[in-house]
Amino acid sequence: MEFARYDINRYSPRQMVALPIVLLIIAGMVLGYTTLTTGLPLQPGIDFAGGTAVTVFTSDSRETIEATFAGYPLLSVGEGIGSGKYIQFGPMDDSQYQSLSMLINSRYPDAKVDQIGETFGKTLQSQAFFAVILSFVGMSIVVLIAFRDLIPAGAVVLAALSDIVITASIMQVIGIPLSLGTTAALLMLIGYSVDSDILLTTRVLKRKGKLDDKLSGAFRTGIIMTTTTLSAIAAMWVVSTVGQIQIISEIASVLIIGLLVDLMNTWMLNAGILKGYVLRSDKR
Repeated sequence: MEFARYDINRYSPRQMVALPIVLLIIAGMVLGYTTLTTGLPLQPGIDFAGGTAVTVFTSDSRETIEATFAGYPLLSVGEGIGSGKYIQFGPMDDSQYQSLSMLINSRYPDAKVDQIGETFGKTLQSQAFFAVILSFVGMSIVVLIAFRDLIPAGAVVLAALSDIVITASIMQVIGIPLSLGTTAALLMLIGYSVDSDILLTTRVLKRKGKLDDKLSGAFRTGIIMTTTTLSAIAAMWVVSTVGQIQIISEIASVLIIGLLVDLMNTWMLNAGILKGYVLRSDKR
């Protein structure tokens, strides 16, 4: 992996934190612009926006299905195992939904139809945002209690925040919607980010020895941890993509993006802040 050639002791603290901070600012601007234009920082899936999901087993092609439902708010047509198709529609009024139901029953009588009301979707949306905020606040409190020092604890929290913000902005740019599945992936990312950041902070502040040796040792251990996890998640992504299991593929995609972002934030942003903190403390 190219990042493994990165010499953590070669650069000054300012050089280490420059790129992550710039990317965090750009990511914040992307999410801010999306919020101003759409009301949400990320494009919501039907879990949060409301809509209708239809599962059918048919030999009809994607183009045929799109033509059949051209008069309705069709969002996507996913292909599953065998001849399975997963069709998603956006919110619609009662008359349009009744018309859609009649068309589905006449053309695909064995179809399974799941509807999520717009009001219920907004409730799920608020609960998901609350879960993310609550987990982040809880993590911040635990980290502050564990280290009892504002700067190292703040570096861990900043790195975790940067992981979420940059990952979310990439999701928005490449078109991965915010759903219950991808929200769970973001929550898992918070946990993994804190794990790698605590590894770094504990090695640097709690162990004795030269700063360069402690940073190098933590970096080697962290790279092995992250690349092992990335390999497992990449395998999950390949299997789910080949098997056309959309929700698993989206979760794996978010985790892969988030772990790659976490490599940068842990070993550049957090490490740079810690390095500057220890060097200033030694001078004092």
